[in-house]
Amino acid sequence: MDTGWTLGYARVSTDGQDLTAQTDALVALGVPAERVFSDKGMTGTRRDRPGLKAALAACRPGDTLVVTKLDRLARSLRDATDIAEELTKRGVRLNLGGSIYDPTDPVGRLLFNVLGMVAEFESDLIRARTREGMATAKVRGKLKGRKPKLSPAQERHLVALHRAGDHSIAELVELFGIGRATVYRALDRNPVAEAPDLTLPRVEA
Repeated sequence: MDTGWTLGYARVSTDGQDLTAQTDALVALGVPAERVFSDKGMTGTRRDRPGLKAALAACRPGDTLVVTKLDRLARSLRDATDIAEELTKRGVRLNLGGSIYDPTDPVGRLLFNVLGMVAEFESDLIRARTREGMATAKVRGKLKGRKPKLSPAQERHLVALHRAGDHSIAELVELFGIGRATVYRALDRNPVAEAPDLTLPRVEA
């Protein structure tokens, strides 16, 4: 009989993002709410995340770690592969949105690699497109001064990136070439409801 625990991990890249949707999805996948670990304001390109460290440390042989999507675990194929291999060596299963990753299955490995590459590609593409758009706007003289304001279209783009949970405030400042105050004003004009982040440590019986 399987007596292992089911644990979950959720992540958003900005402090203003809401973890409720991911947490609800994890609970629907069988993760007790008190065993959901999370990180806020942490991009998936960073491996050194407190919530992720806690989740990995809490896992024991026979346990299952659940994430809603692979890009919540990592935005780098190398990091995703390293984490999956670490879990496998420790006898911990990885559940990706309801599907158990089986490293011995060629099709499973292929799908995992494809998902990892897509997550990494999406992150790189968003950065490249944003920087390209800002460079074009500067050439056309649309952005002037040391701290240019955002056009309505640029503000919508910034808010969309923020809500996607893949960019921190510092990254948005860099990508749009604006001050932090301008970013916060744009987000204040387009608020998103925030839910409390409840994470409890594992207590051994």
